[in-house]
Amino acid sequence: MLEKQFAQVIDLIKESRFNALKSVNTELIDLYWKIGKYISKKIEDSDWGQSVVDQLAEYLQRSEPDLKGFSNKNLWRMRQFYDVYKASPKLSPLVREISWTNNLIIFSRAKTEEEKEFYLKLCIQERYGKRELERQVSTSFYERVMIGKANLSPAVREINVDLASSFKDSYVFEFLHLPEPHNESDLQRGLIQQMKIFILELGKDFIFIDEEYKVMVGSSDFYIDLLFFHRGLQCLVAFELKADKFKPEHLGQLNFYLEALDRDVKKQNEKPSIGILLCKDKDSEVVEYALSRSLSPTMVAEYKTQLPDKKILQRKLHELFDEGNGLM
Repeated sequence: MLEKQFAQVIDLIKESRFNALKSVNTELIDLYWKIGKYISKKIEDSDWGQSVVDQLAEYLQRSEPDLKGFSNKNLWRMRQFYDVYKASPKLSPLVREISWTNNLIIFSRAKTEEEKEFYLKLCIQERYGKRELERQVSTSFYERVMIGKANLSPAVREINVDLASSFKDSYVFEFLHLPEPHNESDLQRGLIQQMKIFILELGKDFIFIDEEYKVMVGSSDFYIDLLFFHRGLQCLVAFELKADKFKPEHLGQLNFYLEALDRDVKKQNEKPSIGILLCKDKDSEVVEYALSRSLSPTMVAEYKTQLPDKKILQRKLHELFDEGNGLM
């Protein structure tokens, strides 16, 4: 009993530390913003050029040798930081909620205001570190979410949640280094061994329950490849892995698993289970036909074993925006 109470005190300490660090980070980002603004105004008024900024960096180092992070390169980054966001009142508050390192990654690599907003909100929501954010940018996470409208069954469309933020049409598993060809066992074994990175690709709201999760129906045992629980959706999520192209009959197996989960595993307060059929390849028209009369909340996604070509994805994204499909 006492240990439980003591643990609550530890939680208070951790929360206070986090808030203190967050406050320090906000002040630091605000300082960089002000310095960037000052330099930008001086350059805009033709008072300063590159040599003056270099002299400022030398002066700061000479006057305050203990100061770190004020090299001429970083001063120019502060100026760029301010210039990028000064006309974006919607984004400027967000930049103060993430680290300077993550800010550098976003404003230097994201091309549009929509992409910057996407990664800023993602960082805040998921509390990404540098390595996590870099991987998401490198795997074109933004483009995949915007382009990849997951193929949903009618039952999924009726769920009143933003599923686009929870599931994707395409997943990238380059970290598995799978041989070609490979089978479902190779894929499953690789995902289990690299579960931490797999969760990052899925989203941090996914909680891993088990592999080869057994459900009993009648006198027979059946095994779900991977079973998760999604905290945001408050439901079980079953993954069925296929190392070949999507076939309509794959859905029958997955629907059977969802029925077993809802009848025998799902708790009363939880929402209906969702099924994800993860295939090596798929024909979108075949998927659409197969899902059109499905009464179960299922979707079909494909996985890639190599990093996507970012230029191709960006070109496709521009085409979709030009067509006025309203992806945002």
